Amino acid sequence: MIHPLLRPLLTEKSTGLTEKKGQYVLIVKPDADKTDIRQAVEKKFGVEVKSVRTINCLGKSRAQNTKRGRITGKKSDWKKAIITLAKGQTIDYYSGTSQKSEG
Repeated sequence: MIHPLLRPLLTEKSTGLTEKKGQYVLIVKPDADKTDIRQAVEKKFGVEVKSVRTINCLGKSRAQNTKRGRITGKKSDWKKAIITLAKGQTIDYYSGTSQKSEG
């Protein structure tokens, strides 16, 4: 698959994972598999990926009451990947490169 990575997911929980365990959370294409994600991260950021976990998230159903009746809809389904890097490696989302810490 070409370009399975969409964007990083920056929340309090994902930032905590990054600080404590060295894990990074990315939103990926729904049809991407773990090997595609691993190869894309290693190629884009130049790091060694230890493991990849994926989660399929279902879109929420929405409803709105109007004068003409009830309008229902659904947000799109999406997929996120939790990437664990080898010890001592980090990803800088903003520059698109990786950093290896000394020691």
